[in-house]
Amino acid sequence: MMVRINGVARTVVERATVADAVSAAGSDPAERGIAAALDGRVVARAEWTATPLHEGAEIEVVRATAGG
Repeated sequence: MMVRINGVARTVVERATVADAVSAAGSDPAERGIAAALDGRVVARAEWTATPLHEGAEIEVVRATAGG
């Protein structure tokens, strides 16, 4: 199925989850400082593995960085 991860079209397996999208974006889902949104709604980290993606889903994965 086709989804967009950080604006890039990607093919993912039918039962892919937000955690899979985080991995596909190049991040480790267990790493701290990462947030994910599905179709404009932030998904709590505890829900990543239970939140399925759907055809055409828009996923944004961001990493917090320190600095000033």
